[in-house]
Amino acid sequence: MRDDDDHARFERPRRRTRPRTKDRPNYDDAAVGRVVTVDRGRYTVRRLNDDGVVTAMKSRPLGRQGVVVGDEVRLVGDTTGDEGSLARIVEVLPRRTVLRRTADDDDPIERIVVANADQLVVVASLADPPPRPGLIDRCLVAAFDAGMQPLVILTKADIGDPAPVLVQLEPLDVPVIVIERGIDLDPVREALAGHTSVLLGHSGVGKSTLVNALVPDADRTTSHVNAVTGRGRQTSTSAMVLELPFGGRIVDTPGFRSFGLAHVETGRIIASFVDLDAVTDECSRGCTHAATEPECGLDLGVADGRLRAERVESFRRILSSKDQADPY
Repeated sequence: MRDDDDHARFERPRRRTRPRTKDRPNYDDAAVGRVVTVDRGRYTVRRLNDDGVVTAMKSRPLGRQGVVVGDEVRLVGDTTGDEGSLARIVEVLPRRTVLRRTADDDDPIERIVVANADQLVVVASLADPPPRPGLIDRCLVAAFDAGMQPLVILTKADIGDPAPVLVQLEPLDVPVIVIERGIDLDPVREALAGHTSVLLGHSGVGKSTLVNALVPDADRTTSHVNAVTGRGRQTSTSAMVLELPFGGRIVDTPGFRSFGLAHVETGRIIASFVDLDAVTDECSRGCTHAATEPECGLDLGVADGRLRAERVESFRRILSSKDQADPY
């Protein structure tokens, strides 16, 4: 036997596999639903055509692609929603908006809070616990970065003065609703109707109480505020989409130990302020729009009367919150 034949006996046998096809399954006719909550690898999905609720798992071809609350997905398998049934999520439809956070301001890894919401609602109390202006600013930055409409709801006005917070927010043209215990919530319902709204707020501000009032069968657990620390105990443990009886939906979120903004870009924030963005072509190259910039178009706009000084100052305040320690 020749030497080359001897070597051939020890070569690794060639794999006999079928060539990979470029054809991929078409799921255009698959059921479409919205992910309403996620729990340990199981996804609760509400079908969009009839509001039926399905339990599903992520299909293997999706690989490491994340599926989050608010995602609109295509489903195959058992989509009846019957007890014990399990569907498969085979496709995540393009997201219209994404609300992100990082664990802290030094963490480069982004975490998606919710997808496809168009309004971010910051719930803050005026007392017990007192308002945290830094947190409100950070939530506004996150809303502007995500392209979402911001709304601030101030609770417990019967025991706290809303004036300081209103003065702080007025130059930003952010809508604010002030409520107190036992009053009519019609202004809140009007602001939420027809929207998919994400509710953010630290523990004890009355967020779960508000959710239960808006969605009577939500049954979100409420808690009291610790008299020593001034903090509430977190009661909502996972994000959940709730349908509003008057139209639209809300996403109730758990409190976060941190709400980092390392992922935020200044250009996306200022783009939400049409009047301010219009003068940025007068900025020097690489301008950060901070008060320390020597040739910022915002200062030129204030100087010649095109911009309100209070509005520019307020914009710079929320912009600076991106680089400050997370007060959440």
